Amino acid sequence: MEEKVKGPKSYFPSIEKKYGQPIQHWMDVLEPHTGKKHMEMVAVLQQEHQMGQGHANAIVHVFRSERGL
Repeated sequence: MEEKVKGPKSYFPSIEKKYGQPIQHWMDVLEPHTGKKHMEMVAVLQQEHQMGQGHANAIVHVFRSERGL
């Protein structure tokens, strides 16, 4: 039986569907902004890519946690 994805990653399928890009694309977008604070990175996705708050927050959370930030 497949385990259900929980937490921020549970948003990933809907993010990919809504914005038409794989999650890796958004991780690559955030890479140059690694030194910024969490909410500054969220703002990049919201302002430059018109992403909603919840989706942007989920991507940034996973990005930062996978990099130990």
